[in-house]
Amino acid sequence: MARFTTRVELHYAGDEDYTNLHAAMGAEGFSRLITSDDGATYHLPTAEYNFEGDMTRGEVLEAAKRAAKSTGRDAEILVTESAGRTWSNLTPR
Repeated sequence: MARFTTRVELHYAGDEDYTNLHAAMGAEGFSRLITSDDGATYHLPTAEYNFEGDMTRGEVLEAAKRAAKSTGRDAEILVTESAGRTWSNLTPR
């Protein structure tokens, strides 16, 4: 199973647009949470999403594009496939 970090930045967006984006990303299988090797769960920074599954980077990008399009805003999207992730100072769940 592959792991991806996806960042979506909406142009000229407000809080309601991001609320809509979060819901749309969730419907596409993305999460705003990440789990460490020891099982602790953390919140990702704003507009970053976690996806774990049997998809390619291109398929993950298309899912994120569908979610972003549903907000009615233009978006910049970056998908990174992970070979391992580490972080600092994320907010615990």
